[in-house]
Amino acid sequence: MAVFAEQWRAAANAATMSALGLAASMALFGVFLTLSGANPFDVFGSIYRGAFGSWFAWQNTLQLAAPLMLTALCTALPARLGLIVIGGEGALIVGGIAAVAAALALQHAPPSAVIAAMMLAGMAAGGIWVGLAGALRAYRGVNETISSLLLNYIAIALMNHLVTGPMRDPEMVNRPSSWHIGEANMIGSIRGMDVHWGLVFGLIACIAAFVLMYSTVFGFAARMIGGNVRAARIAGLPVPMLTITACMIGGAAAGLAGMVEVAAVHGRVSSSLVVGYGYTGILVAFIARQNPLAIVPTAILLGGINASSGLIQRTHDLPDATVLVMQGIIFLMILVSEPLYGRFAVFRRAAV
Repeated sequence: MAVFAEQWRAAANAATMSALGLAASMALFGVFLTLSGANPFDVFGSIYRGAFGSWFAWQNTLQLAAPLMLTALCTALPARLGLIVIGGEGALIVGGIAAVAAALALQHAPPSAVIAAMMLAGMAAGGIWVGLAGALRAYRGVNETISSLLLNYIAIALMNHLVTGPMRDPEMVNRPSSWHIGEANMIGSIRGMDVHWGLVFGLIACIAAFVLMYSTVFGFAARMIGGNVRAARIAGLPVPMLTITACMIGGAAAGLAGMVEVAAVHGRVSSSLVVGYGYTGILVAFIARQNPLAIVPTAILLGGINASSGLIQRTHDLPDATVLVMQGIIFLMILVSEPLYGRFAVFRRAAV
């Protein structure tokens, strides 16, 4: 009973800090809108209508939330070990490239086999990509934040090389793109909804990650490393292996997001993959306090904000970057609220 109470207290504390950070963000964003000559309340109303005001808006929101769930795991899982990995964007891109390569290599295979191969290839590529940052941290002491960020730019450069060279479809004149994976190999939408199956993949991944981190020996060891890496080494835990494994699992989730974007949305690799899902996933992970289950509603919230950007631009004559300003303010306020974690007396363990 005491353990349950402590877990509830920690969860309530995290939720309160995130809520306070979001409230402060909305207040500051309102000031920004006022200085820009817009009515904050009207803009907030448009954000709600664009994100959740109709079934059509909900479907757009869920469609955009799906990749955010997966890229957020790329940051959230290594964070349990005390690592700040921001390589979700690069893992998504290489996951999309690997998915296309798998589809082209199996052109004459049944669609089910091709889709399965694309999923495995995307996850493997993303896992290896972010695993490189984990290996550099584990064996060479290279800061994982810097290495994973630089890997993002390498992934973009690799994609540009492939879509303008070896993988280029000559029929795509206006935008360099890879060959199409074939309509038969697209994963389609959930029955009764205009939302692709990536949403289901994201939900399953978040639930599986929660079970992994809170109900397995691996998760316990990972959280022990995050709490005190020196004590973990003294206890005999294989810190380098666990570090690389956590990074690879997170990267595999982001690689799956790349596969979903290819197989459900674009059908090919192009610059359309580079839309910032990996970076928004970092914000999702921080708001969710690296809790895989909390990532789900947080991704839906951020997906809704992104879905409303067009309506804000049309209705209030605000630039499309307004949503990015809002996300930046949210990220700043979440970071500012971090030192307040555990400071409120109501969330402290009662003295014995």
